[in-house]
Amino acid sequence: MTLHALLRESAARDPARTAVIAPDATLSYGELDAGSDSLARTLQARGVGPGERVGIDLDKSAQAIVALFGVLKTGAAYVPIDPRSPPKRAAFIVDDCRLRALLTTRARFKSLSPEIQKQPACVLLADAGWETLSQESISRPEGPSDLAYILYTSGSTGTPKGVMLSHGAALAFVQWSGARFSLEPEDRLANHAPLHFDLSVLDVFGAIGAGAAVALVPPAASVFPRSLADWIERQAISVWYSVPSALTQLALHGGLERHRLEPLRLVLFAGEVFPVRHLRRLMELVPRAAYFNLYGPTETNVCTAYEVPGAPPADSAPLPIGRACCGDEVFLDDGELCVRGPTLMHGYWGREARRPGDAYRTGDLARLDAAGDWHFIGRRDAQVKSRGYRIELGEVEAALLAHPGVLEAAVIALPHDEFGCTLRAVVAAPAASAAALAAFCAERLPAYMMPAEFVLRDALPRTPNGKVDRAALEKIS
Repeated sequence: MTLHALLRESAARDPARTAVIAPDATLSYGELDAGSDSLARTLQARGVGPGERVGIDLDKSAQAIVALFGVLKTGAAYVPIDPRSPPKRAAFIVDDCRLRALLTTRARFKSLSPEIQKQPACVLLADAGWETLSQESISRPEGPSDLAYILYTSGSTGTPKGVMLSHGAALAFVQWSGARFSLEPEDRLANHAPLHFDLSVLDVFGAIGAGAAVALVPPAASVFPRSLADWIERQAISVWYSVPSALTQLALHGGLERHRLEPLRLVLFAGEVFPVRHLRRLMELVPRAAYFNLYGPTETNVCTAYEVPGAPPADSAPLPIGRACCGDEVFLDDGELCVRGPTLMHGYWGREARRPGDAYRTGDLARLDAAGDWHFIGRRDAQVKSRGYRIELGEVEAALLAHPGVLEAAVIALPHDEFGCTLRAVVAAPAASAAALAAFCAERLPAYMMPAEFVLRDALPRTPNGKVDRAALEKIS
């Protein structure tokens, strides 16, 4: 079974049913199936096949969903690239993943350096009817033939790393979701997460597997909570899945009391801790929906789930992350949560593959309560979450240290009521300004990894043993 087989089956059952609702177009199942077939043939004619990687550097659109399924139908893996990421970061992914092909727009392609433009064997321009720019073919290492997609996440070594997920791993999660949440053809699933974020896997493949519609949230609606609330009502969304910070914005600033949102039967959230007071407010405004807290790093898909039984008391601790799901096994090793089972990644691109049966160490510290539910209690390392995105502080520090005027730099996370945390960069850079450092980082880091403030000092504070005193960094005003 493959992810694109879900499309084949749903298209065969009801080709006229709506599959995709997007700002640029609405597609039926028949149109999505035929369009992705056509693109797959174009890619295959240019050498794309099993074991290859194809980059998708497109805004969320019906065309992007066609691209996703077109790549999968060739047997290749898709590699989503954030079209809003700095060209240097996109170039890193293109080079690191050794793409056979790149699906993008003319403007986005021109933003890449001439050296990077020559990396893919061919480039297909979506805004020119999949016009092909042929490049000189270069030798590439093949990947596993059952690979479905590679998602690049923040890396502790200072560069992003590609998480490789197979069709089987994704399907274990998608099929569990379809059964657990009773997804049906009448459902409309909102796609709030970008395609390079793992939450989109449920939105897209969960909808297609159920023969339902996936509605892509327009960029303008994502920015303004009131517009987003209006869009949810207008599209009769029945299933919502996002990071808690997006739901917090809806609860606080979306004016949800203006809407009944009767079709909305299911609210799923993952990626960060949901502050209890904001969850209570949301449940007051949308009382008819069932609420689920899902947990799992990109490397595991979702591996635990917790159904919120009712509005928690205002003074209660954060929600549990629940119990193992999707056929996974969850256990502790020296206080660290470990996962073993069918949803786990194949490994990291360019590194030794994970051996079947090996457990993945999440880096999350957890405990098991008397009722049998797991609770997240913190991290072992310097990884943080902001707006649901995983951020390795070392990668942000590496970007700062690449500036020729920076002598030393440290980045810390400061708690934020609505976003989980924001970043503060403390930098020793005698000849640089905060504005110059911000501009330098913006060329290398996506927006969600940008520090909210840059503090310049002659030197960083140190502990008696010579290490950076991170506690002192938090007290800087």
